[in-house]
Amino acid sequence: MVNPNFITLLRGQKPPLFCILLVISIFFYPTTPQAETYLPPEDFINNSFNGNPPATDVLWINKSLRQQAEKILAHKPGFLRTRYRKQDSKSVWILDEIGKTKPITVGIVINQGKIETVKVLSFRESRGWEVKHDFFTKQYINAQLKDDLQLNQNIDGISGATLSVRAVTKLAKLALLFDQEIRQ
Repeated sequence: MVNPNFITLLRGQKPPLFCILLVISIFFYPTTPQAETYLPPEDFINNSFNGNPPATDVLWINKSLRQQAEKILAHKPGFLRTRYRKQDSKSVWILDEIGKTKPITVGIVINQGKIETVKVLSFRESRGWEVKHDFFTKQYINAQLKDDLQLNQNIDGISGATLSVRAVTKLAKLALLFDQEIRQ
């Protein structure tokens, strides 16, 4: 049953302040999701090298590497160089790729030409956030890049997160390609 005092308020000439604020908040509530950072990139790098990361190095994207990266990404890479950390046979990459409309930031550790770790560091999309979970990212462990720029193992998708899955998979391939380049 509706409170009779409430009906009286609605019939009054001045609506209560909380009603005005409620209506304003409904119309001006941000519908665009904010970036959710799960792990800052520097923390990921520190964790990957047990708190003693090497200095940052730069990989310049030459014409051949750009063509291969374009094949993996299905678009031209939006950068001329990328930064990474390398120590012995381990390299760490922090890369971004668009899911549907917003970038997904992923940290990837490559050791001896195989993926050791994939971690979603920041997610900005409204859907597909399930890719951040270990049940998904563990599928990439020990994956290698074949000559046709495909992974040597299958990655199961997530219903409702297809574009996010594709973005993470592209980044895994890209990190493996870049690692091959710096090891040559």
